Amino acid sequence: MQTYVALLYSIILGEGRRVVMADLKAMAEGLGLRNVRTLVATGNLVFEAERTATAALEKRLEAAFETAFDRHVDIIVRGAGDWQKLASCNPFPTESEEAGDQVAVRVMRKPVAEDVLSGLQAYAAEDEKVLLIGGDIWLVFSRERPSSRLLAAANHKRLGIGTSRNWNTVRKLAEMVGSRE
Repeated sequence: MQTYVALLYSIILGEGRRVVMADLKAMAEGLGLRNVRTLVATGNLVFEAERTATAALEKRLEAAFETAFDRHVDIIVRGAGDWQKLASCNPFPTESEEAGDQVAVRVMRKPVAEDVLSGLQAYAAEDEKVLLIGGDIWLVFSRERPSSRLLAAANHKRLGIGTSRNWNTVRKLAEMVGSRE
């Protein structure tokens, strides 16, 4: 058995779009996934399954979600080891300690190319940072600005399928998967 993390994109945006985590857990269990757990109400699943390609799990979960909730949601899956590596490669440890909710990673389905980084940096305010690590985009957002141009620039149209999680969530998911592989 392998432990996986699944991240759902934007399941709480807009009227009538909220998904109850108990229903999400039941959906995953209906697929035969084991030891299914959720973290906060923003679409984070940890589960165990036979060792399977993440792309196949993404497709299964997306199809089940569409059937259960009558709409499509992009889902990104990472194995426990890959999630632990992502968390351990946080390029902003000081900022994460000081304000974990202002540090985020945009976890990508397909790795982002290096040349995208300069385009994103053009949107960063002087107190914001952006780095590309392992194909995922790490960001530090400003506490001084209620809205960030950088956040708006790191979207599906520009970067492809991905979803963002703040450092507090990344760390808690890493703790949930522990050393399970």
